[in-house]
Amino acid sequence: MGLFNHQTLVLHPDYDRLHDFMLSLPERFARGEGILIHNGRNQLRRIRYEGTDYVVKSFRRPNLVNRFVYGIFRDSKAKRSYDHARLFQQIGVGTPQPIGYLNIRHGLLFDQSYFVTLASTCPYRYEDLFHRKFDYEDDVLRAVGHVTAILHEHGYAHKDYGRANILFDKTPEGIRLDIVDLNRLAIGPLDMKAGCKNLERLPATPAMHRVIADEYARMRGFDPEACFRLMVAYRSTQPGKEQQEIDALKNYNLPKI
Repeated sequence: MGLFNHQTLVLHPDYDRLHDFMLSLPERFARGEGILIHNGRNQLRRIRYEGTDYVVKSFRRPNLVNRFVYGIFRDSKAKRSYDHARLFQQIGVGTPQPIGYLNIRHGLLFDQSYFVTLASTCPYRYEDLFHRKFDYEDDVLRAVGHVTAILHEHGYAHKDYGRANILFDKTPEGIRLDIVDLNRLAIGPLDMKAGCKNLERLPATPAMHRVIADEYARMRGFDPEACFRLMVAYRSTQPGKEQQEIDALKNYNLPKI
């Protein structure tokens, strides 16, 4: 590409061999290669290449004003996703191994971006806790409280911390969590209220909140009861509740925030 039609490719140092694969992503998406995982505002595909499964997120082309902003002034969502994944790894928080990102610009206008990771080995999403029985559910909830506390202690608040963005598995070493969809991350100090509010989009009955809050509070040196009441109160204000949440809250005296 010329000066005004520019590609930016960044690869993790351990995956330099994927240079050609990364550059081929626009063509692969154009022909619908791989397994479509999600097709909404952005598109997510699982693509097998040389015997390895990768998950590729193609971010939707912004509107005209934002194409100029992303073209000149602001980091792309793909770059932010990659940078945030590296940050998570540095503090020991699970996320699928980041491979790299590709930005494409035409003239001064941003066009497309792609973020690539290894496919997660975690077979379940947090929302599955509401749709099937896990005899280790409390262990998963404690892991959520634990990992969230680590993030918050480092000043990281995932801004899309919802039911589909926490993956989990039970391994011989314990519960493994992979946090995904990392392009929106708030960075700055989080006190008890801000930390508990960050969990408001995550479905949970009061009994589930009790387990999460106990571990979160233990990790951060907060009062477990205060964390529990805040988590329940913040979650109660959110739409899109699971039926189990609605049933559990019917006769529950909601605390005030």
